Amino acid sequence: MKIALGVEYLGTHFHGWQCQKSNIRTVQQVIEQALSSVANQPVRVFCSGRTDTGVHATCQVIHFETNIKRKNKAWLFGGNVNLPSDVNFTWIKPVDDNFHARFSVISRQYNYKIHNTKIRSSIIATHSLWEPRKLDIIAMNKAGQYLTGKHNFSAFRGSLCQAKSPIKTIEFIKLTKNDDNILLNIKANAFLHHMVRNIVGTLLKVGKGEKPIEWVREVLNSKQRKQAGPTAPPQGLYFIKAFYKNL
Repeated sequence: MKIALGVEYLGTHFHGWQCQKSNIRTVQQVIEQALSSVANQPVRVFCSGRTDTGVHATCQVIHFETNIKRKNKAWLFGGNVNLPSDVNFTWIKPVDDNFHARFSVISRQYNYKIHNTKIRSSIIATHSLWEPRKLDIIAMNKAGQYLTGKHNFSAFRGSLCQAKSPIKTIEFIKLTKNDDNILLNIKANAFLHHMVRNIVGTLLKVGKGEKPIEWVREVLNSKQRKQAGPTAPPQGLYFIKAFYKNL
């Protein structure tokens, strides 16, 4: 049978999602170890979207296949017992044979958190980007609208990206502010490697008044990574949700 699970993790002490040959600590590694303990045999998992070192997730979706019969609560609670404190399963659901955590995804949603205050917070530092200069959120929102819709996002593509096409469709980009905290919310059919962090780094240059709003359109049309802003740090990025037809 095939089973899907929701996963939440704090990425601070993980070297990204994917298992590494060097056996360094990754989210996939600890999850497979936990589920293998419940199954009493090796279990391999697949995720809705791989995350980089330091990136967090509130609802990563995974699936695995097994011939071992266990009750849903055994996989869920038994898995959590065997997981470290910085990762846990939040829900479980049996799925049909055609389901795939990665290839069945219709769209994905990310958040990026910015702590916009003059004084750095030691507590918040591992969960968001600290920016001491005042940001113009209205200008950032206007600039972000140039990126909505279907475009070639080569200017925001990481050098290690393995995607077949740079053409993606962004459904929305929205920034909101609550006291000293700014939240960027973005949803698209798919994302390129470092795409969200490169968009954030670009919008930050607008927010700080270093570039005009229209500059973001010029960056997009250039299709050149060197024209965009720097890659924002990973600790502010959260994989929020993967959308499916039947899940």
